[in-house]
Amino acid sequence: MVDRVCIGAIAGAFGVRGEVRLKSFCAEAADIAAYGPLTTEDGARSYEITLTRPVTSGYAARLSGVTSKEAADALRGVRLFAPRSALPHLPDDEFYHADLLGLTAQDTGGAPLGKVAAVLNHGAGDILELRGAPLKGAVLVPFTSAIVPTVDLAAGRIVIDPPEGLFD
Repeated sequence: MVDRVCIGAIAGAFGVRGEVRLKSFCAEAADIAAYGPLTTEDGARSYEITLTRPVTSGYAARLSGVTSKEAADALRGVRLFAPRSALPHLPDDEFYHADLLGLTAQDTGGAPLGKVAAVLNHGAGDILELRGAPLKGAVLVPFTSAIVPTVDLAAGRIVIDPPEGLFD
């Protein structure tokens, strides 16, 4: 498991006074401001977040130390991370996306099916993107308990019971 989890990203400036458009990856979008200072991926910068109002696809927010439109624009695309210790503990059947990345996938007979390269969500539920040997390209697998009955973080693997034709 990783010690920091990406919980949001800066989509660019909002207005001319240094606010940013903030996209939250939290289950409750407003919770992004509750996890203390958030850091950049490299850990070099840290920001206190103050949400100012909801906007399309996120929130307008003030970040500590960002006071101009130019400074806010320069942060476009920056991902924000919270320490895992600040995040809530999840029930046994829920997982942070960051914990699923890199897990080895195998079928119910133990045959390898690649590794989890990404966790996608386009509104209808989570989808695992598998890549690597023995796959020739990417395969998208619905992340449901019927298709992925076992997630073993300690062993670094998931077990997939694929519907017929998924890996053909």
